[in-house]
Formats: sequence, C-alpha cells, structure tokens
Amino acid sequence: MTPRLRVVDSITELRPGLDAGCLAVSGSHGGISSAQYAWAARPLLAVFNDAGVGKDRAGLAALPFLQGHGIAACTVGHHSARIGEARSTLDEGVISHCNERALALGAAPGQACAALIERLMGGAG
Repeated sequence: MTPRLRVVDSITELRPGLDAGCLAVSGSHGGISSAQYAWAARPLLAVFNDAGVGKDRAGLAALPFLQGHGIAACTVGHHSARIGEARSTLDEGVISHCNERALALGAAPGQACAALIERLMGGAG
C-alpha cells in the first residue's frame, strides 16, 4: 500500500490516529519539541528542517529520539529550504541528516527530498 503524503508547514498539524504511516514533510525544525508531535502521530517518515543544526545539535534532536521510537526521520538543509514552509522542504529541500530508519528507507544526505518522497510513493524517483 502506498503511504499517504502529508505536507504540513508545522509538524503540529499531524493528527494522531489519522496520520499514522504517512510520509510527513514539514517546515518545522528538527528539535525535540517537533519530535514529540511526530511521535504522537507515528508517520512512516518525518522530514524536518535542520535549522542550521544549532547548539549541541538541537536542530537534529528529533532524529535519535524518533529512531528510538521506531520512526524514520531526516532533515533538509536550512540553506536548501525555507524553515516553516513545507512546500519548500518538499520542492527544494536537500537531505542533510538521517536516522538509521530513514537510511533504511533509502534516504541519504545530498538527495533531493522530492526524489525520496517520489520513490517512497512508488514513482521512479
């Protein structure tokens, strides 16, 4: 079954119980607060913005947190997509960091977010 695509400017727009198993492309930073919203919704994959990575890698905190909860997650580089704009994440974003579950789905740093999503939705990518 093809996963459903959810393009949301804020990861808070995901709906627990309704968006489980979706491909969630967001404009949100990859911090721990965003991770908690993704965890509640349980997408197959959550895509965030790395927000410049930040102090103590705070902009990537979602990746190990979600890995520990069995959810694939990756970030796009803040230079490639506008923070807060999911359409920019999808259309212009370039993957910058991935957790192991995202790597297992075929995500890789340097890859276009659009190509990853297209492949996961059954396209040629």
